Amino acid sequence: MKTPQHQKISAVLITYNEIGYIERCIASVAFADEIIVVDSYSSDGTYEYLSAHAQVKVIQHPFQDFTKQKTFAMNQASNDWVLFLDADEVVTKNLGLEIQEVVNRPSKINAYWFYRKFMFKDSHLRFSGWQTDKNYRLFRKSKVSFCQERRVHECLEIQGNSGVLNERLLHYSYKKFSDYKSKMLHYGQLKAQQYHANGKSVHPLKMLLAPIWRFLYNYTIRLGILDGKKGIIICYLNALSEVERYREYRNLSRNIEPLRESSLTTVAD
Repeated sequence: MKTPQHQKISAVLITYNEIGYIERCIASVAFADEIIVVDSYSSDGTYEYLSAHAQVKVIQHPFQDFTKQKTFAMNQASNDWVLFLDADEVVTKNLGLEIQEVVNRPSKINAYWFYRKFMFKDSHLRFSGWQTDKNYRLFRKSKVSFCQERRVHECLEIQGNSGVLNERLLHYSYKKFSDYKSKMLHYGQLKAQQYHANGKSVHPLKMLLAPIWRFLYNYTIRLGILDGKKGIIICYLNALSEVERYREYRNLSRNIEPLRESSLTTVAD
């Protein structure tokens, strides 16, 4: 009877100024056959740390948006099975064993969802909208592509079947208030740019109500109230991302309007 061939795994990440996160992430994927990191010119020592790491191949590449950067990074992987992580995520020992087991079993599944356990500093945030958070993190490179219409919170297009792993991925997204705030503002700006590039219009009333609804939804319906002070902070900062999205969208719209008027005037003349 023929012995199944060992399936190699490429762990792939993108980084920018991730010191304090990246060390734990890299250590957690030591079981991978290769570790590829695409860094967008970090200035905090991330690139130097990665360059000195014997297991890591690091490539510097300019950042345009998350979808383009992740597509570039995925294409650097030598193996078909790709474990694609964010720098603030950590693979537990049991999850690592499950990953190695599923890629080596006979199966028609081409991609796996991971449920994530959101860590507020070093404690588990149980609610506030994060309790059902999941993402594709393990997949066959030959069977997926990143949806190019999304600039942030990118999605995968999968050929074939998907599965879900039992063990949860640790998500150390909140290290301190200023870091998480910067991240939420950046996400809001990228969403605004996507809105604007797609030619979408936004009613002024939605700009006003969307952040309020986002806070109330996560704090009440998604039980952020049960997370105490941590819940208030996370729900507030997630709502702040909505504020930034519509503020940036409004600024982009205002900046482009005079150009349109000028162009029309030139044609009329």
